[in-house]
Amino acid sequence: MSVGDDVQIDVFVGVDVGKADHHAVALDRSGGVILDRSLPQDEARIVALIDELRAHGRVLFVVDQPATIGALPLAVARSCGVEVGYLPGLAMRRIADLHPGEAKTDARDAAVIAHAARTLPHALRALRVDDEITAELAMLAGFDEDLAGQINRVSNRVRGLLTQIHPALERVIGPEMHHPAVLELLVRYP
Repeated sequence: MSVGDDVQIDVFVGVDVGKADHHAVALDRSGGVILDRSLPQDEARIVALIDELRAHGRVLFVVDQPATIGALPLAVARSCGVEVGYLPGLAMRRIADLHPGEAKTDARDAAVIAHAARTLPHALRALRVDDEITAELAMLAGFDEDLAGQINRVSNRVRGLLTQIHPALERVIGPEMHHPAVLELLVRYP
């Protein structure tokens, strides 16, 4: 399923997403560059960018990663009433090979995404609401996994310190390190 089949798109926005900053390149129908700049991972700034681009006509907002770090820009674009899509990784790599320049930069990747959105709409994938829900759940599950990993690292560190200081105490309370009473005892009687 390609994006924008039954609507006339005037502005094709390619966004190479990143943890703190994204890079956005917007092209008009003839391939002229409307915008090429860094975009913070910030809802208000993303809304401002979309509002700025809407002055040029109907906008298609395309990212290279629809989940995790790409979830916020897509959710904001969708809430602004903009069509959204993504360019799958394999298609992105193949299309990038056709563009001049060998250095992988955020600006180049964003330009590749925007050009693909404009000239190869069949390479794009539409994002449905259930895709967004799946992406949100994956993001929440990822946070949960990160927290579980942090808990294990801290627990192992405390057990390691207890082994150095008082090995007998570690043997007794170490296996129960996650129990709230054990944690309270360690906090109260360091």
